[in-house]
Amino acid sequence: MASPYRAVLGPAFAELHPRLQTYFDAIPAGSVGRGSGEFDTVGTPRHWLWPVLALFAPAHVLFPVWERRVPFTVENRPVVGGKGSPAVAAERMFALRGRTVTMIDEIGVEDGALVDRLGSPVRTVARFAASVRDGGLRLRSTAVWIVVAGRKVRIPRPLAPVVVLTERWDDEAERQRVSITVTAPVIGRMYQYGGRFHYGVEAAGNQSNEEKGERSP
Repeated sequence: MASPYRAVLGPAFAELHPRLQTYFDAIPAGSVGRGSGEFDTVGTPRHWLWPVLALFAPAHVLFPVWERRVPFTVENRPVVGGKGSPAVAAERMFALRGRTVTMIDEIGVEDGALVDRLGSPVRTVARFAASVRDGGLRLRSTAVWIVVAGRKVRIPRPLAPVVVLTERWDDEAERQRVSITVTAPVIGRMYQYGGRFHYGVEAAGNQSNEEKGERSP
């Protein structure tokens, strides 16, 4: 089964840097993609937004925090999405000061577009336009929904936050770089995280670096 990214990008998938093709391609059955690294920043320095972010923290979506140099790990697993389409379930574990939090999401394909379902249970759904730029991947949200009592409620476009994700390969550092920003009308940037990491696909039964007590350099 093709990865959701390959399914949406089509021929443009070949324009990704070869190391990114490995990251975004299908994960074989019985395997898991694991990465570890460090985020330069996580959250927002605007403390007045923290009560809003705290509403999403129990569902593993956003967190009321502003920290620098945050170690993290990521695990990607292949799953079957809606209508049998390919999807990837991800868990990102942020080693904040004194605690570890986990962000959970599942990205799949709906009507030819990437759709990310965030949270456990799902609290937010975002549809993305995908493009390849200079060998890197760029995703920009085109619609955002919140899930209330099990029902999706679309946020009107003039009020909807815009989520932008960029992934690129840094040849000099030999690491993958990721950046995510959430920007809302009038408010401006309300959440972000970004940094670099290394990644590989391995048998699902193998221990992750975190389980072995190791850290990325």
